[in-house]
Amino acid sequence: MTGDVHFRLDPFELSLRDIAEVELAQLHALTVGVSWPHRAGDWQMLRELGQGLVLVDEIGRVVSSVMWWHYGPAFSMVGMLVTSPRLQEQGAGHWLMAEVHRRNPGRRLGLTATRAARRLYRSLHYGFGQEVWQCQGIAQRPPGSDADADDAGLRDMTPADLPSLLRLDQTAMGCDRSEVLARLLAESAGRVLEREGQVVAYALCRPFGRGHLVGPVIAATQQDAIAVTLPHVRAHEGRFLRVDVPATAKAFAAEIHLCGLPIYDSVTAMGLHGPPLPAPIPGEARRFALASQALG
Repeated sequence: MTGDVHFRLDPFELSLRDIAEVELAQLHALTVGVSWPHRAGDWQMLRELGQGLVLVDEIGRVVSSVMWWHYGPAFSMVGMLVTSPRLQEQGAGHWLMAEVHRRNPGRRLGLTATRAARRLYRSLHYGFGQEVWQCQGIAQRPPGSDADADDAGLRDMTPADLPSLLRLDQTAMGCDRSEVLARLLAESAGRVLEREGQVVAYALCRPFGRGHLVGPVIAATQQDAIAVTLPHVRAHEGRFLRVDVPATAKAFAAEIHLCGLPIYDSVTAMGLHGPPLPAPIPGEARRFALASQALG
C-alpha cells in the first residue's frame, strides 16, 4: 500500500500515495504552483493512460508527483516530475525517481528534462539525447499559404485510420504507443495525407494548456509534415497553439516559426539504459512533433 509509506524531509513528514487516489484539483494546483500549463483535463488523460505516485504532506496537500507510461514490454516514458517550490531543494524529486526505478526493474526509461531538472537526472545516470524545442504563440497563416487550398490526398482523420497511424508511429518511435494513440485520437482533430491508398503522414491537434497542441506529427518528409500541420494552424488562427519539435527537425521548426510559433523554450530528451527512445524501425516515417513532453 503506497499510503503506508512515509518519507521525512525536514521539517516535512510526507506520505506516498498512488496518483489515482488524489483529486484532480490537487494535481492541477501542483502544476499551477510551478507555472506549468497543464489543465485538470490534461492531468486526467495522463493519469488514465499511465501510472504514478505522489507525495502528500501532513494536511493532505500534494507536494510532488511523478508518472510513467509503458510502451511495450521493455520501454517506458517517465514524466510529470513536479515538486512544489518549498521542497525542490529537499530531495523529493530524487526520492520519487528512485521509487520509479525500483518499480520498473530492467526497463529502459526515457524522459524529457526541463533545464531545472537536468542535473537531477544526470545524477541518476540518465544520458543526454536530443534537444526539443517548445514552439508556441498565436497561430497565423504563413506567407503564401492559401487557406482554401485543396491539397491532393489530404483529408480528415477517421477512427478507421488507427491501424495506419499505429504502423507509422511504431516505425518512427521504435516502440508500441497503441493505447496512447487510441486515446489521443478520441481527444483530437486529425489530418492524414494519403497516397496510393496508403496513409503516409498524420498530425493530431487537441486542447492542452493555454490553448491547443499539435502532436504527434509523423511523416516521411518535411513537406508532408507541413502539409498535415498547416490545416491545424489555419483552424486555430488568432489563437494560442503549441508544437514540441525535436531539434533534428530544423526545417520543420523554421516553417512552424512562420506560422507565429517561435521557439519559446527548450528541453532535453534523456535516457536510462540507452537513448531516450528505442531505435526506429527501418522505414521512412519519422517524428516531427511530440505527442507532448511527457508522452514523447
